[in-house]
Amino acid sequence: MAAIYSLYIINKSGGLIFYKDYGSKGRMDTNDSLRVASLWHSMHAISQQLSPTTGCSGIELLEADTFDLHCFQSLTGTKFFVVCEPGTQHMEALLKVVYELYTDYVLKNPFYEMEMPIRCKLFDINLTQAVQKDRVVLLGR
Repeated sequence: MAAIYSLYIINKSGGLIFYKDYGSKGRMDTNDSLRVASLWHSMHAISQQLSPTTGCSGIELLEADTFDLHCFQSLTGTKFFVVCEPGTQHMEALLKVVYELYTDYVLKNPFYEMEMPIRCKLFDINLTQAVQKDRVVLLGR
């Protein structure tokens, strides 16, 4: 069974710019993935405003009975989040690797337009390798 269900990247205005499904039981269609991204963006923004601590950057981990949702927000407001099995470790490190791949292969691509959906073959290839490597580490636990 895959430890990682899916990966999302949301731009700073809440638009879904990347979605990858990694074999979750109930695959979502495009509209459902857009709804999840929009809902998460809204919940993240509300949590920043309602937090009793100053300087809160929003929700970083959402734990449910059937999944965990880990989130990393870059300084530019782009959000990277992964949905995985409950109790999966080292997702923060994976999200930082995904962010590095995003900066290396997407932002440095002269044909990529900011805030638009990601269509970059090198990013896809390296992302697949990073997730595969992470799965090997997780299976060795």
